[in-house]
Amino acid sequence: MLKIHEIREIIKLIDQSSINEFKLETEGAKVTLRKSSGTETVVVSQPVVQAPVAAPVAVAPVAAAPVVTEAPKAAPAVAVAEDANLHKIVSPMVGTFYSAPEPGKPAYVQAGDKVNASKVVCIVEAMKLFNEIEAEVNGEIVKVLVEDGQLVEYGQPLFLVKPE
Repeated sequence: MLKIHEIREIIKLIDQSSINEFKLETEGAKVTLRKSSGTETVVVSQPVVQAPVAAPVAVAPVAAAPVVTEAPKAAPAVAVAEDANLHKIVSPMVGTFYSAPEPGKPAYVQAGDKVNASKVVCIVEAMKLFNEIEAEVNGEIVKVLVEDGQLVEYGQPLFLVKPE
């Protein structure tokens, strides 16, 4: 059975992502989240056999944040050509990026570190599950693209690696 804080965490992650619909079925509980035109709908159903469940979760409409765009800055052509030769390690899921195995410990990798394909480079935490992300290629970490504790999207680049 899902706890209210777990449902709130899911709502927060979905709200901050580009996902429009999310369904989860676990141990008899079903959660469906849908976003459309600035509102969010939450449907939670659990088996009737269990003890009485607290009142349904009410979610207020989420106002769409104004989009502020800046004129793109002209990047040097050399940097674009350089990026084309680099491998991007991307997030396989929506979650929170952690650069170290636990707070106070050194980061798995930093810019300039050599890695092999099976080297763990970070953790992406989603719904209290800590997923180790591996380098996927042999090479050198050129740049870390996200900050520790930052929410990341599915497919978002996390690291740039110069393959060997």
